[in-house]
Amino acid sequence: MAFTAIQGGAGAIVQGKAAAELVAECLAAYGNGSLDALYDLGVAFSTASHGVTCDMIEAHKWFNIAASKGHEEAAWCRADISEEMTAREIAEAQRRAREWLLEGQRKAA
Repeated sequence: MAFTAIQGGAGAIVQGKAAAELVAECLAAYGNGSLDALYDLGVAFSTASHGVTCDMIEAHKWFNIAASKGHEEAAWCRADISEEMTAREIAEAQRRAREWLLEGQRKAA
């Protein structure tokens, strides 16, 4: 059975079970206090590792979230991959990051 690890937008890449498991594992680690887990998601999506397909929009999203929480290396990686992305792709990544952060705020409330 396949899972969709990436939500929204036309042209979104549908990832498989390995991606869904990686995202769940990293989000659980983040829930236990590991900011590096969000950075690790950015690395996985930007390098097509851990069973995920390369998706720079999703990578930018995770680097952006990690950077917004103070992860310096994530900020550098976000800037680096931004050079390979169109303005439209960056805007989509930022939209996804905002959506994810807002969802987290709603759950915390």
